[in-house]
Amino acid sequence: MSRFAIAAMQIEVSTAGKNFKRMADSIEHVMLVFPWVQMVVFSELAVSGPAAAFAEALPGPTEAAFQAIAKRHKIWLIPGSAHERAADGIYNTATVIDPAGNVVLRYRKMFPFFPYGVAKPGVDFAIFDVPNVGRFGLSICYDIWFPETSRTLACMGAEVLIHPTMTGTMDRDVELSIVRSTAAVNQMYVIDVNGIDGGGVGRSLIVGPEGNIIHEGGSGTEFLPIEIDLELVRRTRERGLRTLGQPLKGFRDAPVQFHVYNPASPLRAGLAHLGPLVKPGRPGVL
Repeated sequence: MSRFAIAAMQIEVSTAGKNFKRMADSIEHVMLVFPWVQMVVFSELAVSGPAAAFAEALPGPTEAAFQAIAKRHKIWLIPGSAHERAADGIYNTATVIDPAGNVVLRYRKMFPFFPYGVAKPGVDFAIFDVPNVGRFGLSICYDIWFPETSRTLACMGAEVLIHPTMTGTMDRDVELSIVRSTAAVNQMYVIDVNGIDGGGVGRSLIVGPEGNIIHEGGSGTEFLPIEIDLELVRRTRERGLRTLGQPLKGFRDAPVQFHVYNPASPLRAGLAHLGPLVKPGRPGVL
């Protein structure tokens, strides 16, 4: 079986940390109207909003409630992400729940939106297998601006990138271009789910493995159910994007080694002149 149905849930996110009921109600709605959906995905920080004050330890009661929903509907559920309160600080963490209600992994965002973000960065890549379907990768919002994250997931075998985001700023149009190029250069589906109101400006984007836009959401509440076909990923990777470029094979077979990723490499000298990673101030104001 290579076909799989995913519902991307572009919903209003409250900044007051009380989003569970809205999320639960929207799952009930989408499963009533589209009972063929097999996975439901929400946007970044959909669970508790952007305020770290609402962080919970994991496992915790809200995660357990989502586990019960996934088990009742027999669906894969990724309830966006939430601030996780850990012993060493706050992380921005996404949970993947299987149709039996089990947590199969938790992913901590690698690239918080510094200097504006408050969470600590995670260090572990996240992939999971949907039995008899294929391999999925998971990243969160600003991660996709660092192409090394998506390329690593593709090299680990990911055929679909699930990407919750919370972009409410005027760079969303740039981000949409990055989402599309990520799908093309890695020959994978990208399910990019943005929130609205306190959770972003919407415009969630679903892109196929040949870089084609399957659907772009608007600026209001939308449930975006789509059936993807992972056989298209496999054929595109075998024969090339539109029977042309084969970037993953090219990357695999290239003789070059990218020494720029070694922190001690002299190739990184140009980065030393960029200055510290801090919020810009007003000219002439300390």
